[in-house]
Amino acid sequence: MKRAAVTLAALAMLTAGAAAQTIDLGQITRGADGQTVGTIIQLFGLLTVLSVAPGILIMVTSFTRFVIAFSILRTGIGLQTTPANFILISLALFMTFYVMAPTFDRAWQDGVRPLMNNEINEQQAFERIAEPFRAFMLDNVREKDFDLFADLARERGQNVVEGQAVDLRILVPAFMISEIRRGFEIGFLIVLPFLVIDLIVATITMSMGMMMLPPTVISLPFKILFFVLIDGWNLLVGSLVRSFS
Repeated sequence: MKRAAVTLAALAMLTAGAAAQTIDLGQITRGADGQTVGTIIQLFGLLTVLSVAPGILIMVTSFTRFVIAFSILRTGIGLQTTPANFILISLALFMTFYVMAPTFDRAWQDGVRPLMNNEINEQQAFERIAEPFRAFMLDNVREKDFDLFADLARERGQNVVEGQAVDLRILVPAFMISEIRRGFEIGFLIVLPFLVIDLIVATITMSMGMMMLPPTVISLPFKILFFVLIDGWNLLVGSLVRSFS
């Protein structure tokens, strides 16, 4: 988190400094051997990467599994707006940083820091930064999902390389589907005890002739009490963290 904050602060300072300078259009058009044009293209590429950074965070990290489990938990209890979406997403983000900390540290040490010190070029930096995330996804992707996208790639004439050098265009979608599936599997286990409570309350209310009273109104406090008594947040977060390889 500290390194991420420092990086964002550095980007903000660079942006402010660039905005304070006057751009000479003549210098842009007089670039030697297309060097200036190449720099402009690189800047556009950097801005594009920054704009899709939230999507990248979702695609290649543990965020998807966390946010699906938390959302299903809220629905299973019967609370529509509590905890708020902001709280659930914030918790999912911080748990993602916790799980992905070794991956982030390795990407920083192997890719970002050498690039900032001008020890490697952008292409080498991308490969070194992507390598820890590739290893993380390979450890957590379902083999069946990976085989699906590998077969689809072969049908389109693409050369599929397996192992640590697998193409991210195959690995990323397979990993996302795996995370969505696991999120729903965990969500089913979360909702099941709340469903039992709903059935018990509905049976009791029907036997007492209270047909006009919605069972969910009575079962809601019991479900909240049940979740608090079993220390549900501790169990859920601990299980989610341990579910990653």
